[in-house]
Amino acid sequence: MSRRIHPSKKKRLGKLGTQTKWAPFWTVPKKYGKGKRVHPSRHTAIKRNWRRTKTKI
Repeated sequence: MSRRIHPSKKKRLGKLGTQTKWAPFWTVPKKYGKGKRVHPSRHTAIKRNWRRTKTKI
């Protein structure tokens, strides 16, 4: 027996999936300039960990 997920829940989970504390390394020069050595996680706002903090849905 399979259970269907409500569309609004899917939408919220989709958004939460993008709110992770990582960014692709190639976006760094775009934001900070060429030659700047910055960790990509600096320009992501929300730090999330799937083990430590659970989503309240």
